[in-house]
Amino acid sequence: MILAHGTPVTAALQRETRTIPIVFVTVTDPVGDGFVAGLPHPGGNITGFLTSESAISAKMFELLTEIAPGLKRVAMLFNPDTAPGGGGYYFRDFEAAARSTNVEPIAAHARSDAEIGAVVTSLGGEPGSGLVIMPDYFMLSHRGPIISLAARNNVPAVYPWRSLVANDGALLTYGPDLRDIVRRGAPYVDRILRGEKPADLPVQVPVKFEMAVNAKTAKALGLTVPPSILLRADEVIE
Repeated sequence: MILAHGTPVTAALQRETRTIPIVFVTVTDPVGDGFVAGLPHPGGNITGFLTSESAISAKMFELLTEIAPGLKRVAMLFNPDTAPGGGGYYFRDFEAAARSTNVEPIAAHARSDAEIGAVVTSLGGEPGSGLVIMPDYFMLSHRGPIISLAARNNVPAVYPWRSLVANDGALLTYGPDLRDIVRRGAPYVDRILRGEKPADLPVQVPVKFEMAVNAKTAKALGLTVPPSILLRADEVIE
């Protein structure tokens, strides 16, 4: 059997075999990508563990508006070539959450550092703007320019990866515990090696989420971290 990490790897393996059992971890939309027929009943040789459900984008938006109240517009930054569903998987819930609070939702496409720079600089030129970073490997690999630009342009932003708060100076993060997702894959590997079929093992969703906040970055942006976030945060960087 094969343990697959991420959507590109799982897609490549699926093209090679429809018989060898595959357990994926950190895949976002296995139904939309055609890896499984459905979450409760995968139906083929592949099963595994989701990185995050689409509703996480609404939660990220909610937390951003807590730490930066008074936002008038919030952009979700993503690369349509690499994001799940071309960006639609996460954007729908984000858009609904924004509109329900009379905040303008913006779909911000970026395929390069130059386009990322244009988006963040544009937001910085309009007071009351915020930024949500879509969970996607492209965004993760371009985290440095995004965080630097957000700080330089005074744009509050929320990211899905906890390590960015301590290691890169990001303002706020909320997302699944990726280590826990990978650990949970081990029992599925064991069950398959003992004879169970991937088709009979339901795809599972994340059960542990993490939030971190950088108080120093908040102060530089002129923000005060509210008690509602401090009390819930798994990590606070002073």
